[in-house]
This record gives sequence, C-alpha cells and structure tokens, in this order.
Amino acid sequence: METLAFFRDPDFAQSRFERYGDVYETSLLGQRTVFIRGERAINDLFNQADAVEGWWPESVKKLLGSLSLANRNGAGHKARRRVVGQLFTSAALNRYSPTIVLLVKALNRDLLTTHSPVALVPKLRRFAFSVIANTVLGLDQADCNALFIDFETWCEGLFSIPIAIPGSPYAKAFQARKRLMRRISSVLEKAQTTSMGGLDLLAGGLDEAGIPLTDEDLAEQLLLLLFAGYETTASSLSCLVLSLLQHPTDLNWLLEELVNLPWPPIEGNEAIEYDAQRAPRLEAVIKEVMRLTPPVGGFFRITKEAIALAGVLVPPNRVVQVSIAASQRNGTDSTDLNKFRPQRHTEKETKITLLPFGGGERVCLGKSLAELEIRLLTVGLLKNIHLSLLPNQNLTLKLIPSPSPEDELLVEASPLI
Repeated sequence: METLAFFRDPDFAQSRFERYGDVYETSLLGQRTVFIRGERAINDLFNQADAVEGWWPESVKKLLGSLSLANRNGAGHKARRRVVGQLFTSAALNRYSPTIVLLVKALNRDLLTTHSPVALVPKLRRFAFSVIANTVLGLDQADCNALFIDFETWCEGLFSIPIAIPGSPYAKAFQARKRLMRRISSVLEKAQTTSMGGLDLLAGGLDEAGIPLTDEDLAEQLLLLLFAGYETTASSLSCLVLSLLQHPTDLNWLLEELVNLPWPPIEGNEAIEYDAQRAPRLEAVIKEVMRLTPPVGGFFRITKEAIALAGVLVPPNRVVQVSIAASQRNGTDSTDLNKFRPQRHTEKETKITLLPFGGGERVCLGKSLAELEIRLLTVGLLKNIHLSLLPNQNLTLKLIPSPSPEDELLVEASPLI
C-alpha cells in the first residue's frame, strides 16, 4: 500500500511528515526507507558522510550503468567527480555561453513561427537537450535530434519497475540505452581526432588508481551528464515560465529589471551578464521556482552504520531520502511558504535552506551550467516574446521523473513591440 501511495500521491511525503514528524520510516518496494526534512536532520546527514553512501533505485542504477559516477562511492566517486568537474569550471562556462545565446535566439525564432497553440514544454526540453549535447558533446543539430528521441525513451524508464517485460517502459529504456551508448562511444572516438564541444577538457582523466579512464567509463559519465543537464533543467525552465505566467504581478516586477539589461549579452560577458549582482530580481525568481518546484523531489543515501538524524536513531542498511520539496516549504508560516513570492529572497530576514541541486559531497556537478542556461533563456525569452497561457488546459504538475505541466504548457507567442 505504501509503495502504491508513493507513486500515486504527490503529497505522500508531506502528509506523513505532518503525521509523524521530520524523520519517519516506511517500506517501499521491500526496502526500509527513512524520509527526512528540515535543516537539522539534513545537516546531521551531511556531517556523517563517512557513515553513508550514495544510493539509487534499481531501475536508475541499471539504466545509468555500473561505472556511472552516480553509482560510485569512496575513492572511485571522488576520482570521477574531479574528471567530470572539468566540464563545469568558469573557463568552461565562458566557452559554452555564446553557443547557449545562439540556441536561445533559435528557440525564439521557432516559437514565433509555430502556429498557436504552442506546446512550450517540448520546445524547452529540446532546447535544454541541445544545450548539453552541443556544448559538452559538440554535436550538430541533426545529431542532437537523433540522440534526443532515444534519450526521451531512456528517461521515461528511469523510475519504473526494473522488469524487462517486452513493451514496458523499462524494457524500452534499456534498449534505448544500448543505442545511446553506441552513439556516445562514437562521439568519443571522433573526439580523439577532432575538437568536440568540451570533451577535450576530459583529456588525461584518471581513475582512483591513477589509470586513464576507459572510453566505456567516460561514456557512462557522459550519459549521466546528459540526464542531469537536460531533464532537470528542462523541468526548471517549464516551471519558471508557468509560475510567471500564473503570477502576472511578479512577472511585471521581473520585467522592470530586465528593461535595463541588454540582450544579447555583451560579447565576452555572457556568463556573468545576468548574475545575482546585476539581476537580483531574476535571482529571486529562480530561487523561488527552485524552492516550490525543485527539479528533483529528493536525493538518496544508504546507511552503512547507525546514525542519528535530528535526534532519531537510524539503523544500518536504511535508505534515507532527503525530501527537498518538503524541506523547502517547511517553516513556522506554512501559508506564506506555500505561496509563490520571489520577493522573499530579497528580504534580509529570510532564512531558507535551498537544496534544489542536492547537497554535501554529491551535489550536482552541472549546477553552474544549469543556472547559467536558465538565466540566459529567461532574459532572452522575456525580452523578445510575449507569452500568454491558453485557457482550458491541465496545468497540474506530473512529478516523475521531474515536474512538468500535464498538458505541456500551451501558450500563444507573439513578438514584443
């Protein structure tokens, strides 16, 4: 019953936190699982990092692969983080930024030439995928489109029951993974003789034993990055546009700031033109969207030994799920915290712990690229196009694998005069 409720009830965690407190245990798919929320419990978890390991559901483990950074722990995990982290340095972001600006301009042209109603979610998903596939892998648009179809199939099976029944989401995803790995391996082979996106930044990467990573190892890391840099970013973009269109007063508040910002960004300044210092209202809007609709609802650890979380003893071999969404809405004034109010992040007295990209030693490596992409897209879109929601559509968010409007966010797009 608990497992069925977990997959069907969007308020599964929140309702049980209200009933049992900030740390409670249940059983999901036969695995004893402890849900936690709140700053105290989460800090206790981070401060006992040596007593826990990373953990993912079986479907995710198998579809990511045994070599994937997400499935590694200890020295193997740290070695691969160092290698993959080279793709997201400040220098790398400066390299990627002009390409992202071009992709924003292309999206704007596409929106203005598509007959209404425009389903915005698929457009934003293709945009987000093109960014990571073009900047990191160096793929052209034709190759991006070919990869995208298999990637969508693969994503749909990530959080499914890991039984390969023909025609099931997991079986389709497993076959799509084989095709994806062949394509990624082909890209890596080509990158040995031709400059491809940011792949040269991985050159000389070593594993925990000081041995160069194999192409198979690198391919699995890139598969993870495609997911982390695409699915979650596409979700954040969709939720940001939806939130602003549903709250026109807050949209106008943001537009007052954007009037004074250039588009396109000044050449050479693309990576910093819309940062928190230059665009504090944009920063506040992004934070509020990430607070109310984080791209992932939580992240997992598994205990190797007994640990105490917010005063509650958690035994060994328990999966711990950190409930990001519940934590970011948790506080003394729940009515206010359930409202979309970006201005809260400009108020000095506001103290909200935000973890939309996870936390601790396994925080999302692509965080900086995702934030840059969201900033560039938001400014480039809102300074050039007027969007309006069409009536009679279902705007309820489906939550798996990441939040996204059920009816794909139908809008009418017109140029700003």
